[in-house]
Amino acid sequence: MQHKKTTFGRWASRLALTLATAGLLTACGGGSDAGDGDPTGNADAATRTRIESVVREAMAAHHMRASIVRITVDGQNVYTGAMGESTPGVPATPDMHFRAGSFGFTLMGQIFAKLADQPVPRISLDDKLAKWMPELPRADQVSLRNLLNMTSGYPDYVYQPVTLDILYNDPYHRFTTDQLIEIGVSEPELFEPGTNWHYSHTNYAILGKVLERITGKPLDAVMQEYALGPMGLKATSGNNGTPAIPEPVLHSFSSERREVLKIPDGTPFMEDATFWDPSWTTASGAVLTSNIHDISRTMEIVGSGAQVSREMYQQQVGLNLVDFGEKTDRCRDCRHLTAEFSYGLGVTLRGPWLAQTKNFAGSGVSSLYLPSKRLAISVATTYLAGAYKDNGDFLEASNAMLKSLAEVMALGNGP
Repeated sequence: MQHKKTTFGRWASRLALTLATAGLLTACGGGSDAGDGDPTGNADAATRTRIESVVREAMAAHHMRASIVRITVDGQNVYTGAMGESTPGVPATPDMHFRAGSFGFTLMGQIFAKLADQPVPRISLDDKLAKWMPELPRADQVSLRNLLNMTSGYPDYVYQPVTLDILYNDPYHRFTTDQLIEIGVSEPELFEPGTNWHYSHTNYAILGKVLERITGKPLDAVMQEYALGPMGLKATSGNNGTPAIPEPVLHSFSSERREVLKIPDGTPFMEDATFWDPSWTTASGAVLTSNIHDISRTMEIVGSGAQVSREMYQQQVGLNLVDFGEKTDRCRDCRHLTAEFSYGLGVTLRGPWLAQTKNFAGSGVSSLYLPSKRLAISVATTYLAGAYKDNGDFLEASNAMLKSLAEVMALGNGP
């Protein structure tokens, strides 16, 4: 079980900031419907050369199958391009779609900020969960803020044995939001609400249900009304609650189930993980697919505070939890937050940078935003067999590469 937790932790890593492999260069223009071609953007020749050098070196060193990269300043395309293949013989292109993972958390954080901003506020961040879900344990103690900034004390359903066993033995299994919440809240609390910090998917599964009860609408409709529509995220959708991904698709491959399937050591093994069911990742309705254009636009809007008040912007992205939290005997996965690594409302804070990452089922998507320069750097990646250890564990090695891209664009001031 320890191996399963370690491997799945890499599957669901929030902090893996990734790029990709050596291969064909393709790209698209500024819109999400553009097709193949040379990389686009207004970067000068020297900057473009440095960007592509970082990408190629990372691809070769870290066994990446494909990468898609988009860099913008003030929303303007500086560089957009793709390298490698989606499947053998099919080049990756920047209009390809992929799972958005925890970017759904970022969008839910944006929605709660907008609800609090309304002339007659629909919510306060200090409202208690009992107002909408009194049936949950400690609902009279846990606030919306506790859920949004990961200080509720609810355990993470992802790492419970029942979840791991199902996911590794049947990656096409479909969970309901209620099932995920029940798994999470049925475990003993990790700490009293508001007294420590622990990343838990359970918080955002609960928040999805809260949004439905606040608005009286299904979560996919809430996401469209308050986030996808106003933010212009035309390539982002929940696919009607199915594991489908709109064409064109960036395919992903994984060997993470090697031990579960008892594949002998030394036997080549990679399976297509593209359509593994992502229902375990968060509340139904916020399980999204997207493309590199919408990922960048999400971080640009949230990172700039363009659609929320100054007060709510500071709640979302301010360093409000610095010098908070600690690992304890009761919560070994709790952590101390610092100015270099902290958390807002659905977004990770790395010093002056905002960050979000999805990494599971053989693919990674990451984005950084630097408000002072209005700079967004977004990447999507898939991996070759060489990225995995003999036991199927993933060799995480991409943080340094994305940091290198940030240093190219921010003149050495990477996260």
